[in-house]
Amino acid sequence: MKAQKIEYLHISTLLAFILIPLGGLTTDIYIPSLPAMAGDLGVSMQQVQLSLLLFMISSGLSQLFIGSILDSFGRYRINLFALIVFSIASFIIALVPHIGVIYGMRIIQGITVSLIIVGKRAFFVDMYSGEKVKHYTSLFSIVWATAPIVAPFIGGYLQVTFGWQSNFYLLGFLTAAVLFFEWRYTGESLRNFQSFNRKQILNVYSGMLKTADFSVGLLIIGLSYSLLVIYGISSPFIIEKVYGYSPVVTGYSSLGSGIALMLGGITSKVLINKNLFLKINTAVILQLIFAGLMTIISFGANGFYVLLIFTLLIHFLSGFIFNNVYAYCLQRFSKNAGVASGLTGGGIYVISSIAGYGLINLFMIKNVQSIAMVNLLIAVLTFLGIFIFKRSVVRRG
Repeated sequence: MKAQKIEYLHISTLLAFILIPLGGLTTDIYIPSLPAMAGDLGVSMQQVQLSLLLFMISSGLSQLFIGSILDSFGRYRINLFALIVFSIASFIIALVPHIGVIYGMRIIQGITVSLIIVGKRAFFVDMYSGEKVKHYTSLFSIVWATAPIVAPFIGGYLQVTFGWQSNFYLLGFLTAAVLFFEWRYTGESLRNFQSFNRKQILNVYSGMLKTADFSVGLLIIGLSYSLLVIYGISSPFIIEKVYGYSPVVTGYSSLGSGIALMLGGITSKVLINKNLFLKINTAVILQLIFAGLMTIISFGANGFYVLLIFTLLIHFLSGFIFNNVYAYCLQRFSKNAGVASGLTGGGIYVISSIAGYGLINLFMIKNVQSIAMVNLLIAVLTFLGIFIFKRSVVRRG
């Protein structure tokens, strides 16, 4: 098997960082196109939103067990296979505009994205150690936030210029290009293959999930990411249908949301040596305050700028909390990096998609007030999660 060459390690590291945001890119690039897709396909808003949910659920659930496969059979060949299938699925969506076909391809994309990003997150634990791995894992959510920044911005212009299919053509060509460089410069990073023993693997999963600080940490980062999911799914219809703006404006609003998320991650990186609980406790209290103010103000002033300003503030704090707890969970079980990476990534998608889609339908989000109330509810749940998380870490220590 082709092993990772040290002389190409810097190129492989760059490629890994390019692929880590692929999940977010695959969901966010066609967010400005959701209303147009519903009209073009002749389906309801909820049916188009379901394509996002199916991707997130399939990606999240598959990540829960893909880590053990990658720890047993390696990263390299599976990654190449997944890139090929993902690219083909993207072209099929663009060429066969039928909602049933889109659902099937989105599920396939979710599974292949899981294979790709779980392997790439584990790559850093395979190839680096000590302060290096701590440095790189602390960058993950910052890099991941590039998708919400870039994708809707590009998607808005693609929608206006070429139509919604162009988003999927771009995904297909992009992954095909990355595939060439992966084949040329990367190799197998796993050094110690684990035997594929089903009983032993189940015991590893069970042990991780029974670890209180790890499982509660998953809940916190899942709730934090659900704020982005809810805004991403709901905002196109509010901005374009309620306020009458174009998909380009939707793209710009998501651009601002993504920048806020990234700045939160960068701030947490700058404060990496500060006390973990001082940081996240302060952030969640501020998040509660802003979500509360948004709820109160929205009943008197519910314009576009109220939606945008409070969203930026809340998403900044969400990115800050997410980055701190995410890095903690990834480093919690270094001996089973693939499994830990899979459980962490899968937990984010499963929790955020269920919470996001469930709250969207429960509150029937169609205006600023309903988004504000959902934000407040998630902030309260995050506050409770951090309280339990702190107790679990203290008890462990």
